Amino acid sequence: MTRSVPELSLRAFTEGDAAQRGAFSDAMMRGLQDYGFFVLKDHGVPLELLQRAYAEAEGLFALPEATKRQYAKGMRGYTPFGVEHAKDSGHPDLKEFWQVGHDPSAEAGDGVEPNVWPAEAPGVQAVFQSLFGALNDTGITLLRALAPKLGLASDFFDDKVRYGTSLLRVLHYPPLAADANPNAVRSAAHEDINFLTIMVAAKGAGLELLDRDGTWLPVVTEPTNLIVDSGDMLARMTNGVIPATTHRVVNPTGPNVSRYSMPFFMHPTLETSLAVLESCVGDGSKFEPVTAGAFLDERLRAIGLKS
Repeated sequence: MTRSVPELSLRAFTEGDAAQRGAFSDAMMRGLQDYGFFVLKDHGVPLELLQRAYAEAEGLFALPEATKRQYAKGMRGYTPFGVEHAKDSGHPDLKEFWQVGHDPSAEAGDGVEPNVWPAEAPGVQAVFQSLFGALNDTGITLLRALAPKLGLASDFFDDKVRYGTSLLRVLHYPPLAADANPNAVRSAAHEDINFLTIMVAAKGAGLELLDRDGTWLPVVTEPTNLIVDSGDMLARMTNGVIPATTHRVVNPTGPNVSRYSMPFFMHPTLETSLAVLESCVGDGSKFEPVTAGAFLDERLRAIGLKS
């Protein structure tokens, strides 16, 4: 039987009774353990907001290259085509992107890097900030559903992620150039760094996960849905009980057109300990204790986003 990533309704958790909430938590845990991914419908992020975000993304990346590069200022704002690469890959990914995080505030802390907004695309700020906030709220809800499956209070993750170093990455994979590196792909095989990634279903195919039998499984769903996967930080905290699944974005085999994607990477605060949870130690911890900040710094250097 052909395997496919499970589809869950968040409304069963947010509006359901105790049995429905428990069933959602069970299904979420199974999805992350069996696939590392699941599809989320009825998530409450307005469809109109998703549509506006894609429209703004298309306009943003259509700006001249010189204009976009004025906003390449670190982890916020623009990252040019060909800069990022997968860990241990010698070939840059065929993508450019714009990143948005929490604005500096008393709650987020003084050390938060400010967001960067393009004067030439005035609609970007309001839309991307709204989408960041909506996906951050969704991530908190999902972690509340997951926590009891790990022997934790439902609010265990709340103070760790509400003002974490999470990022909304708005991605553009341009049409493949005639002289593109034949060894490069839109996004080489990798695992995400963070707790959870919540991705607005992309405009364009290409996302694949490495299934447990070693085959590549396409992840396809309606553009109104979200796609959720677990990252390395959650894998460390759970001692591999919840794995980080390898995935990639392959080059187009059909029409050679742009692909747009908007993953939200849910990170904890830099001070959060990634020590293995007591409920997951089993026969012993597979990972040394480390803070989220130290782990993030190491991984950003490994993928070329920090020198």
